Amino acid sequence: MAQFLKPIFTPSFNKQYKKLSIKLQRKFTKQLEYLVKNYRHPSLRAKKMESVNKFEARINRHNRFTFQIEDNQIILRNIGPHDTGLGKK
Repeated sequence: MAQFLKPIFTPSFNKQYKKLSIKLQRKFTKQLEYLVKNYRHPSLRAKKMESVNKFEARINRHNRFTFQIEDNQIILRNIGPHDTGLGKK
């Protein structure tokens, strides 16, 4: 049986998530379902960020979230429009 990764939400992620529209929150929830099963799922378009042990993935064309994997956990760091979602703003 496949083991799912456990999502851990950082305080900054939770704060940014609350600012999203309900529609975008629902889209993220769907992406989270893919993420905990397989972070390489094609819908996520996940890729490793340069020179850090973090990944970025898509919610949709304009919104991203970042995460890192430690042990059997996915630590969700940032979410939002492209630069915010990548932790650049």
